[in-house]
Amino acid sequence: MTTTDPTMARITQGVTDFRGGDPEGGRTALLDVWTDIGPMGDPLHRCTLAHYLADTYDDPAEALVWDVRALDAADALTDTRLRAHHADLNVAGFYPSLHLNLADNFRRLGAFPAATRHIDAARERLATLGDDAYGTLIRTAVTEVAAAIAARDTTRRPTH
Repeated sequence: MTTTDPTMARITQGVTDFRGGDPEGGRTALLDVWTDIGPMGDPLHRCTLAHYLADTYDDPAEALVWDVRALDAADALTDTRLRAHHADLNVAGFYPSLHLNLADNFRRLGAFPAATRHIDAARERLATLGDDAYGTLIRTAVTEVAAAIAARDTTRRPTH
């Protein structure tokens, strides 16, 4: 069950706009939400928003800023708060993707030791994911990013 949360609805709308052909409008809408909640707001809102905002930037340095914010917010998020929003979620399940994104940003910046630390952290947490489409997506991406790190490849992945 998912609860009605106006801030999460605004985040969802911004992401929908971004992915639906209005990237600048979507990013602006998401940044407006960030302005409203701020860096000390609800960790669920900050984590979700920062995670999606990172995806709106092609520049890995800009994406990195938002991905660090998402990880920091996840560290402050509790399962109790998360389950108040959606009963089937747990915070541990966020970490593989969060570390994957950081690894990919560091890799694209040529910071391979940092990329390796985060891809290792993502790998260590893969067991928290289910055997479903999302789990498969993250496991596949971890394998691909790990290979790119090993090859010292800084090329942007098509599904970054």
